[in-house]
Amino acid sequence: MAQFGRLISLLSLAIPHIFISGVISSATFTMVNKCQYTVWPGILSNAGIAQLPTTGFALQKGESKTITAPSSWGGRFWGRTLCSEDSAGKFSCVTGDCGSGELECAGNVAVPPATLAEFTLDGGGGLDFYDVSLVDGYNLPMLVVPQGGTGANCSITGCAADLNGACPSELKVTSADGERVACKSACEAFQKPEYCCDGAYRTPDTCNPSPYSEVFKKACPLAYSYAYDDKTSTFTCAGADYDIIFCPPISTSQKSSSEGHNPVSSNLPADSTMVYEGALAVSSASTLTHMLSVAVAVVTATWRLCHLFF
Repeated sequence: MAQFGRLISLLSLAIPHIFISGVISSATFTMVNKCQYTVWPGILSNAGIAQLPTTGFALQKGESKTITAPSSWGGRFWGRTLCSEDSAGKFSCVTGDCGSGELECAGNVAVPPATLAEFTLDGGGGLDFYDVSLVDGYNLPMLVVPQGGTGANCSITGCAADLNGACPSELKVTSADGERVACKSACEAFQKPEYCCDGAYRTPDTCNPSPYSEVFKKACPLAYSYAYDDKTSTFTCAGADYDIIFCPPISTSQKSSSEGHNPVSSNLPADSTMVYEGALAVSSASTLTHMLSVAVAVVTATWRLCHLFF
């Protein structure tokens, strides 16, 4: 009986350890293409961090792909659009191109303008930090949907609005046939320090929102609109996996346009009340996998302890 009591005591210590180690060992990122056209995700690890096994691939309409990142990984995801290969086999994209000349970005950054999802896993306090940024401009709608995480600020963020359609004329980027395909940041468009938070405008006290960044912020209040837009745009989770949704359907609007590459046709801005209709369906498989892996770990620990004491 004493041995059984000791087993229960040890198991009570082992199970939290299993859950904690499962939380911090890795995170999965599931990229889902809800656009009416192909998107080519690009992935870049932060400086000093190894690149993930894939750094670029194609997602056809309706497809998804899951990637596992190790503990303490940090980096960014984005979507490339209107991509093709020339006669020499050089790969390039009209928006979000990373300049590698190949499907894989292989450590190259996204050429602005591009909507970015940025992550730092297992940061301060063991939390994951994440945001969706329009600081480098915008090329397509994107949401980050945490799954299975905890924390007061562990919630959906992103930009589901059509900023290509609402882009000021001086910031718009058009394709060869005149279609609006991206929206520049004021920094990229004008190269002035007050828009780039550079030089004398390098601090939060001196760099303020511009009329252009306020256009982004009004349309997408949860996304970064300029460099010091931290208070409403940085989110944290413990123990989450993440869905990254391109062209997400949201409950307040709206049909995805089947024409062109401006996928969200509504003029309504996304806000903190937006609900991504497909989040639970998208993540059910990854959530079940995580639960099963934890259950297996608990059973394994129990079996080992039984053999140790009986």
